[in-house]
Amino acid sequence: MLGKRVMGLDYGSKTIGVAISDALQITAQGIETLQINEAIKDFKIKRIKELVKEYDVDKIVVGLPKNMDNTIGFRGEATMVFVDILKNKIKNIEVILQDERLTTIGAERVLLEADVSRKKRKQVIDKMAAVLILQTFLDTKK
Repeated sequence: MLGKRVMGLDYGSKTIGVAISDALQITAQGIETLQINEAIKDFKIKRIKELVKEYDVDKIVVGLPKNMDNTIGFRGEATMVFVDILKNKIKNIEVILQDERLTTIGAERVLLEADVSRKKRKQVIDKMAAVLILQTFLDTKK
């Protein structure tokens, strides 16, 4: 029997990149980018719940943006607020914070090397960052 999957989220001020592991928790695939509105607390929790159910997820890994000196800045604090909301709204799911320093830069580099146009990069960067966050978590778990 195949195991549960892990979801990776790259939380930003306007979007959340979403990635899902395979059932063996070896690889991460980007599945979608959610448009959110932080100002009115529209975090697309309903859609995240649907994806958790659809993909049989039992863990959510959220990228925590830290400053290079390991401190938590404004975006990190905003991410922690989002994680608290996630934990309150989606029960029975473990939510794990994953240091995501350099993942967006890494995602940008991968897309540049793949010669993806600037417009297209903008559309997939968050999903790609979610894949890198989740893949880092899966790799360190082994």
